[in-house]
Amino acid sequence: MVNYGQLPSWSSTPKTVTLNGHIYFVRDDSAEVDVYNPQKNVWDKTSPMTQLCIVLRPHRASSQFCISHHPRSVYLRVMKVKKPSEVRGHAKSQKWKDVRGKRLRPPVSSSDFSSSPVMHRMIKEHQVSVKKKPNVKRLKNKAKLVSDSKKSAPQPEVNKSCTRTNGSSAFTMDSDSEDSQDWKEYSQTIHGNGVEISVDVEDARPGRLDGEALHFCAERGDRQNHAVLVMQKDQTLCFRGKCLLTCLYGRVEVMGFTIEEGQQSYPLFSPASHSPLTVRALENSDGTRDDRSEASLILRKHLTAASRKKLLKRVTSNSSIILLEPMETPLTRFLSSFTELSELFSPPVSELMSAVLDTPLNGLGVIPLVSSVEGLKMSKSYREALNSVVNACKGDIDGCAVILVCGTKNVGKSTFIRTLINILLNHTTSVDYLEGDLGQTEFTPAGCLSLSTVREPLLGPPFTHQRTPEHMIYYGQSSCESDLDRYLESLKSLWRRRSQTRETPVIINTMGWVKGFGFQLLVDMIRLFPVSHVVQLGHSGSTQCPALTPDFLRTAHGCQTHPPAHTALDEFTERHTPPRSYTHLIVQSEFQGVGCQGTAKHQRSNEHRELSLLAYLSQLQSPDPGPVRPLHSLTPYQVPHTAVALGVIHCEVAPSHMFYAANGSLVGLCCLGEKVTSKGGPVLLPQAPICPCVGFGVLRGIDMVRGLYFLLTAVDPSILRNVNCLLLGAISLPSCILTTQPGFEGELPYVTTNYSFDLTGAGKLRVFKGLMRPSQIGM
Repeated sequence: MVNYGQLPSWSSTPKTVTLNGHIYFVRDDSAEVDVYNPQKNVWDKTSPMTQLCIVLRPHRASSQFCISHHPRSVYLRVMKVKKPSEVRGHAKSQKWKDVRGKRLRPPVSSSDFSSSPVMHRMIKEHQVSVKKKPNVKRLKNKAKLVSDSKKSAPQPEVNKSCTRTNGSSAFTMDSDSEDSQDWKEYSQTIHGNGVEISVDVEDARPGRLDGEALHFCAERGDRQNHAVLVMQKDQTLCFRGKCLLTCLYGRVEVMGFTIEEGQQSYPLFSPASHSPLTVRALENSDGTRDDRSEASLILRKHLTAASRKKLLKRVTSNSSIILLEPMETPLTRFLSSFTELSELFSPPVSELMSAVLDTPLNGLGVIPLVSSVEGLKMSKSYREALNSVVNACKGDIDGCAVILVCGTKNVGKSTFIRTLINILLNHTTSVDYLEGDLGQTEFTPAGCLSLSTVREPLLGPPFTHQRTPEHMIYYGQSSCESDLDRYLESLKSLWRRRSQTRETPVIINTMGWVKGFGFQLLVDMIRLFPVSHVVQLGHSGSTQCPALTPDFLRTAHGCQTHPPAHTALDEFTERHTPPRSYTHLIVQSEFQGVGCQGTAKHQRSNEHRELSLLAYLSQLQSPDPGPVRPLHSLTPYQVPHTAVALGVIHCEVAPSHMFYAANGSLVGLCCLGEKVTSKGGPVLLPQAPICPCVGFGVLRGIDMVRGLYFLLTAVDPSILRNVNCLLLGAISLPSCILTTQPGFEGELPYVTTNYSFDLTGAGKLRVFKGLMRPSQIGM
């Protein structure tokens, strides 16, 4: 593709023919087509009957045009069309007339063209179009797509010739050409030689809203710094960024959750660490409402008169109107204060060329993406599994539905669960969630097992909705391979705390460890809990482990359970009798990169764990706007050594080294069942207990002289009164928390560049470089 440069002298008023959305430059005598030669930088002439088509396409980044050879290399004679005019009676045959009156040409016949079927169909369609009455009507209704069953029936209103620039008539050709699609999309967004094609209700087809489409269906309210977007049924907006969404009219869906008019505003988070969010317009449930009058009253509150008039042209009974507003929270302010996270809500490098940066939504924290970037991709089995589980929860199931979701790493278990929870929240007020994945937790920092009641939709990745569960146990590691029994006993303890009279659906998340002992743990969990559905995710046509069907489970061995017994604990069996059978569903994930850990920035699993922990620590910040306060500027609680016990749960530490290990670390705030008694000094736990955890804190200092712990935490003081145990695990503070501490001159607290391994507790900060093990690359 090249710039066409200076046009020939004859083209002072260039004539064009539109063929399937392409414009061809023709000499004024219509005998030749001049072809641009980039090597010679001249216009070469071609013979009349062997003219090679040259495609002229608009360059979207500038006001110039570019030319390229037509991909089909069709040879044809190019002629000019007389501009159709309003006539009475039968339509006269359209003749090709030279503007200067030099010659007249008869109508085009198929003998002048090659014998390809495409050319024959193109000529027949053209001949039909020129015989029709060449009038132009203003559209009164939204254009409807013709279904396959109606294509054979004549549709005069649809088949009329469409008037274009310079009076030329549009030929119809097959739509397989990329060039034709490009020009077709672009031509719908421009005006022809100053003649605006105006309609009362503009045509809006299902698909992705991006680029020029957003300029027609979105308007900015600059005074209040928001944007209003009109969407038609099945239209989607895929974006990066963050915003507050309010549905003003109709219904939209985000990750399975339906947002209707009259509901509250919902925060949307679409960071570069996860798949981008997609907003999809749904069909309006009430087709009898007066869409224009109601929409006008709604838009009046948010837009000026000119903007309202423009958007009202696009409103139909199936339209949805949403309000997008910028959003800033203590979480986003805290994360953006770190240099390496400042671009977290911007498109990653791989999507920079797909970002649409010139729309009314820019400046609100919303960056639309073109259709080549996929949002949440659901396979057929994915959708069928969701429908099956949702229908079971809505139906007359014996007791509450208990859905266990399992699968290997990076197959989309967490995304599946978030979508399932959101869909269920369309039909019920709450969903119970049992966290069994220590490495990729949903509502807490890593290393926790928890039981939560979810009442609000999950419209972002885990770090955007950190919350304190109803019941939580701090395991202290991102994997349970060092203590399988403690892992299972912790899950049992959480399940016992759930009321047995609840009929709320329960979703159980599991780890991506599906080999060896990890697979045996899955067998135990299916037997220990009254599971009604097992959803097993896989990819590439496999589940990467045996299918956990009821038949397989009759002979499978777990870590604690073995056939034919269903459970290892009699008392657990009496209170929680597992069903005799359950529904087993296999889901094949088909999204890009399935089965592989993300390699881009912010997409690795260890980075996800750090984001969740940073999000939890953001609760230490003031809810009021203002600068981020570093840890050393926050006022800590003073806790006596004799009031709480201190324990290390992930390894054995000598009592004399316990304070070295705990200083400047993350600790779980737990509640032992027995009272802590001291003999005048610190209380150290010899082994890890299984006890409730109410939150986390940073042990920012230890005063051995006064016998005090200095603790930073966001847990409410009324709950802190019940804390009598501090547990130290393997979950460490992100390095940016320690290295980014403004206000200090000289050496930063807890960090030094001059250390010695001979000192107790000394060591380097671990930096993950994304290197793969030999086993991961097939060596």
